[in-house]
Amino acid sequence: MKLTVIGCSGSVPGPDSAASSYLVTADGFSLVLDLGSGALGSLQRHLAVPEIGAIGLSHLHPDHCMDLCGLYVAARYAPGSPIPRIPVFGPPGTSERMALAYDLPLDPGMEEELEFHTWQEVQRIGPFTIRTAPMVHPVPAYALRVEYGNKSLVYTGDTGPNDALVELARGADVLLSEAALPDNDPSNPADLHLTPSDAGEHAKRAGVKRLVITHVPPWFDRDTQAEHARRTFSGPVEIATPHAVFDI
Repeated sequence: MKLTVIGCSGSVPGPDSAASSYLVTADGFSLVLDLGSGALGSLQRHLAVPEIGAIGLSHLHPDHCMDLCGLYVAARYAPGSPIPRIPVFGPPGTSERMALAYDLPLDPGMEEELEFHTWQEVQRIGPFTIRTAPMVHPVPAYALRVEYGNKSLVYTGDTGPNDALVELARGADVLLSEAALPDNDPSNPADLHLTPSDAGEHAKRAGVKRLVITHVPPWFDRDTQAEHARRTFSGPVEIATPHAVFDI
């Protein structure tokens, strides 16, 4: 199983990165986790639109889903279209939300190009088993555990600190964790995002093998966020950067 970072900028696209998007591949199957603002262009450096096996959305904030609008256009109008419908897994109401985002009638919305499914606690997508857990965020949001053979990747999506994330990440090979807030800032909102120390603490409690810090907004420094995560997690701490590849 291989993880390729497509976009890792938190909350908005940054000067060197699209917003959240990650490509997970195994056995020739390509699973895209989130497709945030600007990510579709970066994704096409790694595969063509018809090669997308499925898409999983952690939640429906624009920095995690809005490039589905561009994907809809490519699937409908690019040479060689129409292509087989691309499965999209997400929170309840994903189909309706994306139709509204492109000002489409709710019926059919994007359903002729994209095949929408609501997350279940466990589902099989290509060669992967995906386990989900609801997170703590202002909108319905999920952390995702991707399992392939005896390997596992857990992606936090966006969340405040919570025990469900620790349980989902138990023993994972990689925890891909957001760290959008600064440490030790009394103005940090509750139940919104993790700080680097939160990310490290969750990784420690879950006993993960590696922690990869991501979703750092462009107004914060990735290296600083990773260094702060090392305060609470003694294992390897790495930084997601655009087009970085992690073997799992």
